[in-house]
Amino acid sequence: MSLLLVSDLHLDAARPATTRAFLDLLAGEARDCEGLYILGDLFEAWVGDDDPGEPGASVCAALRALSDSGVPLYLMRGNRDFLYGQRMAERTGATLLPDPCVAVLQGVPTLLMHGDLLCTDDAAYQAFRRQVRDPAWQAQFLAQPLAVRQAFAAQARAASREHQQGLSETITDVNPRAVAETMARYGVTRLIHGHTHRPAMHALEVGGRPAQRFVLGDWYDQGSVLRIHADGEVLEALAVPGAGAAATA
Repeated sequence: MSLLLVSDLHLDAARPATTRAFLDLLAGEARDCEGLYILGDLFEAWVGDDDPGEPGASVCAALRALSDSGVPLYLMRGNRDFLYGQRMAERTGATLLPDPCVAVLQGVPTLLMHGDLLCTDDAAYQAFRRQVRDPAWQAQFLAQPLAVRQAFAAQARAASREHQQGLSETITDVNPRAVAETMARYGVTRLIHGHTHRPAMHALEVGGRPAQRFVLGDWYDQGSVLRIHADGEVLEALAVPGAGAAATA
């Protein structure tokens, strides 16, 4: 038995192979796990819990089937799906996690984040994040017709791609000082996040103690799953036949 953690699937109707791979995980290995954590950007865009479109409808139904089977399901908002509301939690049976939060995973206090808060060198993105996370902005946005929200999401994705192309990898990655300060603030020696699309396990030191930072990969060209067992962690790439697209955070 293990815990499963994923992030940055960016599920979208234009990439059905990735959706099929995730649905297979939900119907297969996830049914026997101790809990599934999705740390943001499950979808390429989420413009409100009232959107009935695909792949949202199928994926939410599969998540509900998983939680109804008795598997604990945890869902964190990312930079693409920050508009999850209580209706999403009810629709899937998931517990919505704040970002960041500390969870005890296999006996180890672990800081869970989407990861974008750690990219402090990208000042323009952080300003955008503060704007769209403001409750007043969200209420105004969600009051607009669905078609208007969908058009805004498409424009935002295009702007994000253009913004990313003009930045160095250093700016789009996490800031090491922000990582160390955040882990010290929460008193943890293990951090798990996504967002940067750079899957890896990093050894570091926090407050004079050895620590670990696990980065979950995206699901564009392959899948990425972190399995946490009682005796350790395994970060694995999963084959997704037919997948492949340009990736942006």
